[in-house]
Amino acid sequence: MLSPNEITAVVLAGGYGTRVRHLLPGVPKPMAAAAGRPFLEWVVRYLARQGIVEIVLSTGHLAEVVERHFASQPVNGVEVRCVAEPAPMGTAGGFLRAVRLSGQTPKAWLVLNGDSLVFADLSPVVSALEEPMADGGPPPQGVILGLDMEDASRFGALAIGPTGALQGFVEKRPGPGVINAGVYLLRPTLLEAFPRDRLPLSFETEVFPTLTSGRDCLRVRVVKAPFLDIGTPQTLSQAESFIRQNLGEFSLA
Repeated sequence: MLSPNEITAVVLAGGYGTRVRHLLPGVPKPMAAAAGRPFLEWVVRYLARQGIVEIVLSTGHLAEVVERHFASQPVNGVEVRCVAEPAPMGTAGGFLRAVRLSGQTPKAWLVLNGDSLVFADLSPVVSALEEPMADGGPPPQGVILGLDMEDASRFGALAIGPTGALQGFVEKRPGPGVINAGVYLLRPTLLEAFPRDRLPLSFETEVFPTLTSGRDCLRVRVVKAPFLDIGTPQTLSQAESFIRQNLGEFSLA
């Protein structure tokens, strides 16, 4: 199985955070304070707890705030690089730029959002990248972490086939479902299939629909785990207690 030191994480932290921007003057959304540290630093510390120590931050709005923080307050044992977007490039566009400019050549890329946390053990996601598909096909080219929720209405849900392959995305509707947790483990060869002729480029609306068209190359690994995204004023206000209730999920050295 892949070891954590063979994986480089790219954390997407380039959005404008329009719904909470008025609450965070001069600070990009992922740098919102929670339990004495920026939320984004907690994401980095979660990755360190999972054994992943090569991390690239894809930044955009107020990128200098992010870079200044990690330059002055590094996380012990973690190598953090910042790659800023010159203009909004979308989630997948920012990811591809971070990959290109990072200088890293890992065996797999782990993609996460800088404004959300899901406290899932990543080892099942890693093993899912190397296991043959249930129908006897080859291992997938990528794995998406799916989060089993009692109410998926705010997020929409993933459509998952009988072999565990991603088939598409379901519109928002009340009731239970498996949502996209915003965590992806991708083989470097898969990046060659990304659309290259447009920016901004989105994972959810452009890349994944292209990759799932007529082929089973993306597997969904479903978990139940604590989850929070800080994209609304209500969920932003929950960040402090969410972090404090889950301090065991982080490297605190």
